Amino acid sequence: MSKKETYEVRTEELLVPIAAQNGVEIYDVEYVKEGSEYYLRAYIDKPDGVNILDCENVSRALSDALDRVDFIPDAYILEVSSPGLGRTLKKDKHLAKSIGEDVEIKLFKPVDKCKEFAGVLERFDEQTVTIREESGERTFDRADVALIRLAIDF
Repeated sequence: MSKKETYEVRTEELLVPIAAQNGVEIYDVEYVKEGSEYYLRAYIDKPDGVNILDCENVSRALSDALDRVDFIPDAYILEVSSPGLGRTLKKDKHLAKSIGEDVEIKLFKPVDKCKEFAGVLERFDEQTVTIREESGERTFDRADVALIRLAIDF
C-alpha cells in the first residue's frame, strides 16, 4: 500500500467513530498534494445534507484524533466538507447509490472522437459502467474512465 493509501485508510479508521457520534457518514477520504501543500480531506454526508456545524464538529474531533496518533510526518492542511452536488463517484458504494441518476463520464482516451459523455447511470460491475443516453445504452470499461460524477442540473 502506498503512503497516500495508508494515510487515507488510517484516517478513515479514526473517522468511523467520529462520524457515528456526529450522525454523518463518511463519503471519502483523500490525501493529495496540490502545489507545495499536502491536504488531508474528509468528505462527510447525511441524507438531508451536512451543514457547517457538522463539518466543524467532525473537523475538531478528527484533528484531535490525528494529533494523538500522529502518523503523518508531513505538514498538511485538514479539510472536512460535503462532497458537493457534483460529487465524484469513486467507489462502488457511490455508484450503487447513484443508479438512476444523471452522471457525467470523462475518459482518458476518446471513444468515437469524444472524451466526455452524459446519461443516466444504469448499472456497473467490476469491469464496466453503463449509462443510458438519448440514443441508447453505452458501456465503458472502468479502466478507461478518468472520472464519473453526478451531473448538476440548473
